[in-house]
Amino acid sequence: MSEFQLIEKQEDFDRAMRSLRGEPMVAFDLESNGFFRYPERVCLIQIAAAGRAMIVDPLSVEDMTPLGQILRDGGTEIVLHAGDHDIRSLDRDWGWRVKPLFDTSVGAAFVGMDRLGLSAVLESALGVKIGKDKKIQRSDWSQRPLKPKWLEYAANDVLHLERLKDTLERRLRKLGRLEWAREESARIGAIRYQAQDPETAVFRVKGSQKLKPKQLAILNSLVAYRERHTLRMGRPHFRVIPDATLVALAENPDASFGKVKGLGRFAKGGLASGLRRAIRDGRGAEPPRRPREKSDGRRLSKERAAAAAKRLNKMKAWRSEVGKELSLDPALVWPMRSLKRIAAAPDSFDDEARSEDVRRWQRSEFEPTLRKLAISS
Repeated sequence: MSEFQLIEKQEDFDRAMRSLRGEPMVAFDLESNGFFRYPERVCLIQIAAAGRAMIVDPLSVEDMTPLGQILRDGGTEIVLHAGDHDIRSLDRDWGWRVKPLFDTSVGAAFVGMDRLGLSAVLESALGVKIGKDKKIQRSDWSQRPLKPKWLEYAANDVLHLERLKDTLERRLRKLGRLEWAREESARIGAIRYQAQDPETAVFRVKGSQKLKPKQLAILNSLVAYRERHTLRMGRPHFRVIPDATLVALAENPDASFGKVKGLGRFAKGGLASGLRRAIRDGRGAEPPRRPREKSDGRRLSKERAAAAAKRLNKMKAWRSEVGKELSLDPALVWPMRSLKRIAAAPDSFDDEARSEDVRRWQRSEFEPTLRKLAISS
């Protein structure tokens, strides 16, 4: 059994946060209810320091400000595992920043591990086995009271992170890659929450890329209709009308609702009438324009496009070889988006090597070799 303190009262929370002041390292994790509720919110926060764990109930504690101060004050290193979702959630719910941050999944990747889930990394690095029950992981964490097995599961997510971080840091220092992991972790710490743009929501629907323009216009109207009901019902999109169902309706808008899989309550009555209106509105609307990746405006001739493709293949082969030599995922060696831009415009290599996509450690380690390859290809 994991030992932890459950904190549900403001006075206990304030006392616990005071006890964390001056700690050099604090392990952190959180649980949200996005699998059951919309909009999503943080429902549980797990913290560990000096081998002791505490679980904070942010649905019961009114003022969470003291924790935000610890996360951002710079005097305590915050350790998370695969923390990008956590960072976005903290920014969304409280506007908090996290600095300095060390992400143990990043550290594991840079020591050459290929299985980066917490349970796999803990077993590989420490020989520690923790249960990762998918059913518990996808629980509705907004339910109260919290079940004891849920709390134990949550505590296990932070109890070993301090020791894991120390172990990975030693291995990274030995490999000369500690600064690589620190830079990548800092980039994760700089992530900010961005609300979904309703103008581009249709393009995030799985299967939308296969639709013709008129079908895409219908899907766009259906997505807006579903959004209104997700907010009304407080449930995530896939629990209201699944993506596959919306795409099927966009492809065959004259289908009988009773025969469309996944419509549920929307196949009858007033909800069905609203759905028909959404289809009708979509039929009369202009198709939405797919967002395009930013480019420098250059148009390549057939000859230059062929040369760029050849150059890109050589650089991809180089990246794969370097990854193999260093026991790293090739994606860590150099960003693919940057390679594509270099392949199209090798004369702009200097500017590209200093783009926001490229890390300092990547420039330091690989820029000379990549420059030579790009110019000579």
